[in-house]
Amino acid sequence: MPQSLAAALPLSAALPVVETFHSLQGEGLHAGRSALFIRLGGCSVGCSWCDTKHSWPAEAHPQQALAALAAEAEAAAATGAAFVVLTGGEPLHHDLGPLCQALEPSGLPLHLETSGVDPLSGRFAWITLSPKRHRPPTAELLATCQELKVVVHEAADLAFAAAMAAAAAAAGNQPALLLQPGWDSPAGQALAIDYVRRHRRWRLSLQSHKLLGLR
Repeated sequence: MPQSLAAALPLSAALPVVETFHSLQGEGLHAGRSALFIRLGGCSVGCSWCDTKHSWPAEAHPQQALAALAAEAEAAAATGAAFVVLTGGEPLHHDLGPLCQALEPSGLPLHLETSGVDPLSGRFAWITLSPKRHRPPTAELLATCQELKVVVHEAADLAFAAAMAAAAAAAGNQPALLLQPGWDSPAGQALAIDYVRRHRRWRLSLQSHKLLGLR
């Protein structure tokens, strides 16, 4: 990291990190691409189907210096990563501005995966908004996301997905629209496939990393 940038970051700047790993993006329009994942701790959204519930308590995960995360990004860039994904937990529970600033020298585009319940912080090349029925997203995230991805377990999720797409359009945004069947949800899979077949703007997203046994 350049000395000027390092000097601009507080020496104590750190965030609770569950894990970092270099793998392939498994979901959405960027599926199959090489990426560095930074999973931050802390989430109050509480989805019953969440597969990373261990990430919910922020205090359970060690604070990692932003400088160390920046070094990981630079190493990942040197070994083939195409972008960095900030995920969680719910990453926007934290102020992501300093982390984005720290990661910038890597030259990698920054992607964000969020439920959209908090104000947007940081600067991103790509925002995947995955809204939840029990905690709808802010108007700000609906207006700025590049990708709207709704998890489907039951018919009510389809109505919610349509409402979210309409809200984004009303805000002047036309994100890519994706339905993702809940893992191990045959009903969700059937519903999503049928809906996408009948609605040309929507696409199907699958958790290919799980199918392949990747992180």
